[in-house]
Amino acid sequence: MEFIVCIKQVPDTTEIKIDPKTNTLIREGVESIINPFDLYAIEEALLLKEKYGGKVTAISMGPPQVESALRESLALGVDETIMLTDRRFAGADTWATSLTLAEAIRKTGNYNLILFGQQAIDGDTAQVGPGVATHLNIPQTCFVKSIESLENNKIIVQRLMEDGYDRIEMEIPAAITVIKDINTPRLPSLRGKRNAKKAEITVWNADDLKLDENIIGLNGSPTQVIKIFSPEIRKEGEKYELPPEELVDILIEKLKELSK
Repeated sequence: MEFIVCIKQVPDTTEIKIDPKTNTLIREGVESIINPFDLYAIEEALLLKEKYGGKVTAISMGPPQVESALRESLALGVDETIMLTDRRFAGADTWATSLTLAEAIRKTGNYNLILFGQQAIDGDTAQVGPGVATHLNIPQTCFVKSIESLENNKIIVQRLMEDGYDRIEMEIPAAITVIKDINTPRLPSLRGKRNAKKAEITVWNADDLKLDENIIGLNGSPTQVIKIFSPEIRKEGEKYELPPEELVDILIEKLKELSK
């Protein structure tokens, strides 16, 4: 079995900076981490490898600093890593990102299951996983809470829904996004950390993927961001320490004032 995990390096949520000219996040020189949801995708791929055999490959697109995220995935047990880095990839929206990742996956030549975290904490769109599956023209489903089986060229999963879960059967190759209920990510071992430091990372750019610069990065992104900003932190408020019945009366009066 060939398992591919697409991971993203995201800014630490306390270190977000915005480029006012391009309305995109500044990633260079900013403290970054592996997208937390992607750790569950890595763990699930490793568990599937332990059960069914095969290889796990992690792919990530970003500036050169994304190498640290890929080395962290190697420390966790991933077998191979591919870094997609090129200034022409910068500023990509979810469509352009999905296209680039899909071309990289296609270039690997063989894959059975592609795994993603349910969404990235810096964008929260949850669009890249389904987008990659669309570009590759393979079955996909999102918010997977459990994988029941992966046999006979089929995968059976449980997909979380508001009122329970759906049981989905798909032919492979396929793509899934997973939620944090699916497992508990492992910690890297000392041996894994040592091996990750000296492991070779494959690096591909736009030319390696044979991608026209007009369909990737900011140039190829149909989504145009008009404005992006950090929300203003407001600390205003009123505090009352009164019996519940008096608090209800006050709340009703406040709501009436706001509705005027």
